[in-house]
Amino acid sequence: MVVDYIDGHRDRFGVEPMCAVLKDAGVQIAPSTYYAAKTRPPSARSVRVAELVEDIRVAHQANLGVYGARKIHAELNREGVKVARCRVRRLVQPPAPARRDRARPAS
Repeated sequence: MVVDYIDGHRDRFGVEPMCAVLKDAGVQIAPSTYYAAKTRPPSARSVRVAELVEDIRVAHQANLGVYGARKIHAELNREGVKVARCRVRRLVQPPAPARRDRARPAS
């Protein structure tokens, strides 16, 4: 997330000055960390998730958009795409809204 922010503004301010300002603001990131994150190849998990999202989208559209996670899981396994039902459910469901921590009431 910080790397994306630096990417969006690096042409205007530069990487090193932005890292210094972010450090003063309490977000520590070294320029070497930024450059390492930019050159790092995508993880195997993120590559697999991208493939699965596409397979899920195709299976969902092929079934008129009415299949839920359970039926999409079964459809993918019939097609030879080995994937766990819990992973399909996680990828099909929209992200949950951020939880707010509430203070406990005084007893």
